[in-house]
Amino acid sequence: MADAHAFTAPLWQWDARRQDTWTFVTVPAEVTTAIEDLADARGPRAGFGSVRVEVQVGRSTWRTSLFPDKASGCFVLPIKRSVREANGVDTGDEVAVTLRVL
Repeated sequence: MADAHAFTAPLWQWDARRQDTWTFVTVPAEVTTAIEDLADARGPRAGFGSVRVEVQVGRSTWRTSLFPDKASGCFVLPIKRSVREANGVDTGDEVAVTLRVL
């Protein structure tokens, strides 16, 4: 991916108090800053301050959005179940992520 940002981070689960919870990785601060700068230069962001990205984890590539997390000050990236299953990873596992702002 051209103009890509790569990092490794652990998968964590957001406790939504329901059976089907969301799983995320937190984008490191330095990558968050670079993405914010690029996204802000392109104009207004989408809802909730999200940024559209193309993501690669293992052999899976898809498009989604990053969302700002007030607690960490970084973006969080949702990792859908089909990606976790296809790559044999689950909550607590470290995953290598490559993403590109769309």
